[in-house]
Amino acid sequence: MPILNIRQAKRGESKAIIGIAGVSGSGKTYTALQIARGMVSKPSEIGVLDAENKRGSLYADILDGPFLIADLLPPFSPNRYSEAIKEFQNAGVKVLVIDSVSHEWEGEGGCDDIANAPKSDGSPRKVANWAQAKREHKRFMNTLLQSSMDIICCLRARDKVKIEKIAGKDEFIPQGLQPIQEKNFMFELTASLLMEDSGKHQTFLKMPSFLIPAFGDGKGYIGVKTGKLIREWLNEGEREDPKITQLKSEMQMSCESGMEALINVWNTVPRHLKKVLESHKDMCKEAALEYELQRQEADKTDQEKVNDEKEKVKQANEGQAKLNLA
Repeated sequence: MPILNIRQAKRGESKAIIGIAGVSGSGKTYTALQIARGMVSKPSEIGVLDAENKRGSLYADILDGPFLIADLLPPFSPNRYSEAIKEFQNAGVKVLVIDSVSHEWEGEGGCDDIANAPKSDGSPRKVANWAQAKREHKRFMNTLLQSSMDIICCLRARDKVKIEKIAGKDEFIPQGLQPIQEKNFMFELTASLLMEDSGKHQTFLKMPSFLIPAFGDGKGYIGVKTGKLIREWLNEGEREDPKITQLKSEMQMSCESGMEALINVWNTVPRHLKKVLESHKDMCKEAALEYELQRQEADKTDQEKVNDEKEKVKQANEGQAKLNLA
């Protein structure tokens, strides 16, 4: 069964995931809402996932109508962020603003806490378990990138320094303003930027050429007009039925949980749409089976892995012996 759906590229299949980072008071939340407003036909199609202790509600009156909002409380685990994104998608939101996604990495119960959590016996870790934390972060990124919504991520930022040994002494080397997130996060998005001077200036971290007309040269405020230009670019070309797009997204996001989760989503697909989604279901099935296989391999004991390797060597030797006899 194929794992790919090879087809002619179409602009209408695209969506935008944008990262806006800045220090407190840099205008990132206000700007994110203004951009979101330009991307939708009415404010009620905007959702705000507020992990900043209800600060999002302070912006309730800045648009020409109410938007949807929900508070994400600690723990700020990658899984809770993923579930929150899915809930907003199921609520019919077209553009989601996440404020802030920094908590997923460094907040209470986030990746840093997961990596440094005590051992099962309660004793402190001498070495952080970043392998586990990064696995959970990757699942969150999968949900973020597979969602059918356009998403604007707000991130905190701070000045960082790097310690280097120079002439036998530790020297602190300024690294400038950096987003508080996993180091590759901003570069996995469609576009990302740092905001300064209360939003009047932007430094682009990643800006594809096709979005430069929307964001400009980094001087001056960005907002509703930016969102409209982003939407115009995304809407060029053939558009898929929004219901089909959402179902595809739900199927893709279910794959990491395995076949049972995929089957549960498939059972919600209306009968008249199943024929249209049949090939996508088959592709997702292969992905779900691969996730299950990876989990089975990870759950094997060291001895089982050794036995598997011995069996592979045995089969290879037997195969070589048959070739020699031939």
